Amino acid sequence: MSFEIIGKLIVKYNTVQRSETFKTREFVIEKSDDINGRVINNYIKFQCVQDRTNIVDRFNEGETVKVYFNIKGTRWEKDGKVNYITNLDAWRMESVVAGAAPGADRMPNYNTSQEVPASQDTTDDLPF
Repeated sequence: MSFEIIGKLIVKYNTVQRSETFKTREFVIEKSDDINGRVINNYIKFQCVQDRTNIVDRFNEGETVKVYFNIKGTRWEKDGKVNYITNLDAWRMESVVAGAAPGADRMPNYNTSQEVPASQDTTDDLPF
């Protein structure tokens, strides 16, 4: 299942080579919510893995971004103790224009109808 969230990019960490064949990179966004007139700031850390570690490169800290991610959970056992780890695995990022509706900077809306004044000739003169 895929999720998405919009927030301000706060920090980008360097890529870490975890093993010879596995690398990760983390970044943090700030998500602000107004709850009954009180602004609550949440700081959400994501990770990117393998070939996705470069998706953060084209964004600047302070920029508003939309992050697409999956939630991954792992069970980890060591010395008889069990621990559970949850990761937010980012797989795509987009820039969001501040103050605009999400997606407003993407495509124009061609589905709006425009009325033609009755005085104009609306004869179809197309050859097909």
